[in-house]
Amino acid sequence: QQLLGNNRVRAVAMSATDGLTRGMEVIDTGAPINVPVGGATLGRIFNVLGEPVDNLGPVDTSTTSPIHRSAPAFIQLETKLSIFETGIKVVDLLAPYRRGGKIGLFGGAGVGKTVLIMELINNIAKAHGGVSVFGGVGERTREGNDLYMEMKESGVINEENIAESKVALLYGQMNEPPGARMMRVGLTALTMAEYFRDVNEQDVLLFIDNIFRFVQAGSEVSALLGRMPSAVGYQPTLSTEMGCLQERITSTKEGSITSIQAVYVPADDLTDPAPATTFAHLDATTVLSRGLAAKGIYPAVDPLDSTSTMLQPRIVGEEHYETAQKVKQTLQRYKEL
Repeated sequence: QQLLGNNRVRAVAMSATDGLTRGMEVIDTGAPINVPVGGATLGRIFNVLGEPVDNLGPVDTSTTSPIHRSAPAFIQLETKLSIFETGIKVVDLLAPYRRGGKIGLFGGAGVGKTVLIMELINNIAKAHGGVSVFGGVGERTREGNDLYMEMKESGVINEENIAESKVALLYGQMNEPPGARMMRVGLTALTMAEYFRDVNEQDVLLFIDNIFRFVQAGSEVSALLGRMPSAVGYQPTLSTEMGCLQERITSTKEGSITSIQAVYVPADDLTDPAPATTFAHLDATTVLSRGLAAKGIYPAVDPLDSTSTMLQPRIVGEEHYETAQKVKQTLQRYKEL
């Protein structure tokens, strides 16, 4: 991360640092982290280094890819606009998702972000028919386990013939050090998705739960790497780090990556630098409200706070647009009363 001179550098640990002492010899591999990609990854669970952690034996590593890559060039990008149906009525009517776009699910603790992501995986991954990549970035291990079991039950992961599975899972959970837990696992998941898009020319779904933990990890190690903390104690390189990840999630002439990201909102404050930085990259935002969740209305989508660049008459049609606007007017009037 940083060269101090005199053969000394600052680096980020990708696994536990127990037993490490000053003066130990460090060997430079001369290469970035390379992870397995392609069909061999489907139906399996990996860690940040691309090592399988599901006790199902080794993975074919004949095709690997480095996790640090540049974003596609302007000339390669695809700008066609089309709607991505989710089957969740409040979303499809008021803030529709874009195929090949980036979508954020914003909410505080316990308002149903992960449950909504699991519902979307259920609705989309089954009907979509293509491949999905799920990146569990710094979330609860229990949720990761639940998701794995649920996918096996629904057939998205095929236990009899693992190669026919439709999803690859990557977990860097809460119990791991910040380097592995969050800073890099998002990039590992994205690298696998990019291979399906660029080489297999497929439309891929990339689920990231939770993108806030990616930022949080950067902030944890930022001061240790000798960087001055910025607003609210976040790293000064917050926008750059987020940009490096988000700019790679895009649609090219070969295929598309549609990304659905859960974004934890600290203390329900949408102006916090982490969610505020994420907002800039998204095509659609679904904001989950604690007030609605408290009333027992699920999914707790706030229809007035959620936005989408796709809600235009020329894309969704006049009738859809007019209906959505009338619904919003009625809800706004109800809120005022």
